[in-house]
Amino acid sequence: MNDEIRFARLSEIDPQEIAAHMSDSRVAEHMPLLTSNWDTTTAIEFIAAKEACWARDGLGHWAILSGNRYVGWGGFQKEGDEWDYGLVLKPDCFGLGVPISRKAIAFAVADARIPFVTFLLPPSREHLGALSRLGASFVGEVDYDGKVFRKYRLETA
Repeated sequence: MNDEIRFARLSEIDPQEIAAHMSDSRVAEHMPLLTSNWDTTTAIEFIAAKEACWARDGLGHWAILSGNRYVGWGGFQKEGDEWDYGLVLKPDCFGLGVPISRKAIAFAVADARIPFVTFLLPPSREHLGALSRLGASFVGEVDYDGKVFRKYRLETA
């Protein structure tokens, strides 16, 4: 099987597959803003919102594929003047986080629009060694929609 990591548009993925992914309780453990199960309508609205980011900013979240298999979504989203990197993998694909993130960070380094990347991580994320190995530094705790996140920053320029 070809397990090459590829980035595609979320609109190329069946909304039912995204809804099933986002309804998995193991995904919700690290997503404090995820408060309910998703259905196909929720997934369609999510895809439309992410496509609007692409239209507005010229960049946004991707569907992530390993070979031809959907393994999750993530990428860069403009938050004010900052590009925030997020990654949400299917539970059986959690081990792909490092190679996917390496590929995404290489993209950011090559893109002049992205002088640095931020990461917002919930307090439930305890294993943060990969961030320090990347060179990301802790900025502080921030409130986002009433939830506390740890913010990190990685210079890419």
